Amino acid sequence: MADYIGMFAVTTGLGINKKEKQFEADNDDYSAIMLKALADLFAEAFAEALHARVRRELWGYVPGETLDNTAMIEEKYRGIRPAPGYPACPNHLVKQDMFDVLQANEIGMTVTESLAMLPAASVSGFYIAHPESTYFSVGKIADDQVENFAQRMAISKNDAERALAPLLRESQRRNIGEVSYGYFDFPYTRRDAKAVMAAATHSFNRHGESRK
Repeated sequence: MADYIGMFAVTTGLGINKKEKQFEADNDDYSAIMLKALADLFAEAFAEALHARVRRELWGYVPGETLDNTAMIEEKYRGIRPAPGYPACPNHLVKQDMFDVLQANEIGMTVTESLAMLPAASVSGFYIAHPESTYFSVGKIADDQVENFAQRMAISKNDAERALAPLLRESQRRNIGEVSYGYFDFPYTRRDAKAVMAAATHSFNRHGESRK
């Protein structure tokens, strides 16, 4: 059976900083926040729509897939789309290599020293197509695993501990400091985001059909 794995990076935040600063100059904090929130939601929707096209057309392993919005929200499609920093892939350090391989800078996407994505309204991750692939959470890790990770990544143990801080047991925690990856909390739930994703994918599919 053929199997597939890949990477992706999408953004809908190019150029919004100018408009955001305009809102802030006008003391219109609400519009500035909503602009960022909508950009972030559309980035998630873009990732969902692209994943659907990969499944149905580019890799074509489910060419006849027909899912309604509810099924999309419940992730009934085949395969998974894990992202760095989430439970299945808590290591943010892979972002730099991922962006290098994808040449994300060609579309204006970069990562900061603290591994936050720019523009902020961006999504990146992996496509895993195997029918038995499922999301999971990485549990707490032991000291020997930290050392092994550091060796394979060619970084110091201290840097490895900082990168994997959420996975360390309390007894392993040293003075590693706080690590921030520049996330912004928007006033919507994951279910809200998935509803927008599903609607955008539906619109994407209808647009594609109208062009045939």
